[in-house]
Amino acid sequence: MKYTDLHCDSVTTCLDGGYSLAKGSTHVNCEKLNKSGCAAQCFAIFTDGEGANENFKRYTDYFSASVKALNLTLVDCYARLISCARSGKTGAILTVENLGFTGGDPKKICALKDMGAVMASLVWNNENCFAYPNLIMRGGVPDFSASENRGLKPAGRAAVELLDNLKIIVDVSHLSDGGTDEILKNRKIPTVASHSNARAVCNVPRNLTDAQIKAIADCGGVIGVNFCKDFLGGGHPFGCVKDHLKHMIKTGGEDVIAFGSDFDGIPTVKGLEGCEKMPSLIAYLSDEFGDRITRKLCFENFARVVKEIRG
Repeated sequence: MKYTDLHCDSVTTCLDGGYSLAKGSTHVNCEKLNKSGCAAQCFAIFTDGEGANENFKRYTDYFSASVKALNLTLVDCYARLISCARSGKTGAILTVENLGFTGGDPKKICALKDMGAVMASLVWNNENCFAYPNLIMRGGVPDFSASENRGLKPAGRAAVELLDNLKIIVDVSHLSDGGTDEILKNRKIPTVASHSNARAVCNVPRNLTDAQIKAIADCGGVIGVNFCKDFLGGGHPFGCVKDHLKHMIKTGGEDVIAFGSDFDGIPTVKGLEGCEKMPSLIAYLSDEFGDRITRKLCFENFARVVKEIRG
């Protein structure tokens, strides 16, 4: 079954680590994607800290060169996404994790549209000019007992409005509870949590509350289940993914679920070592949920959001 994955860090991992996006040992690469039946992979351009602006250009240049060299299809609209699913070609979707590199400059945010960026998040694990993260770090270590309730900064509110006008999907993964709740309050535009799980299943602040899951569902958005063990919880990863999905369906309905692996941004998970394991995971989930819900999970839900926002 064809699938889309809403988040991986393979571009930054490959360029910084000297790995190949064509094939090799990373969680995600072109060879593995082709074999796994991936219709389209979201490649996040992640930057943070000193040199973020320069690094963003390095990563986007590398992404563009890789798409061309590896004969990937750049997916920036619904028609191209559907074409990939029907033709068997692998699509590449450009997304942005952490807009902090822009320094709040609207011109830099507007430039994302010309690059073909489909989705963007305001923040990562460190506070920036837009917002606060939902994962509080103490001495470089995450404090899973603490949550951040402060909302958006003025620049964050302006950025969300601008992203909406640019038809770039707003991604709330990593955003504080206060910021997420602020965006989702009475929201009518589909909003995505590209790589987040259910807090009721694994009680860490990086995961979504039931109210947030329901609010994302109510605005027509989707949540990509994250494969990180810290956010999945104990047990076999297939079973943990199933448990989070079952809770999301119970809370927000079957139209809210998607995949958001976080491959190459998380430690290797035994049983889910990379995208080559996706067909086995999908078969397992199909036995649990049936073909209709699994098709929504794998492709249809995110495709609907792309169609509504991007056209």
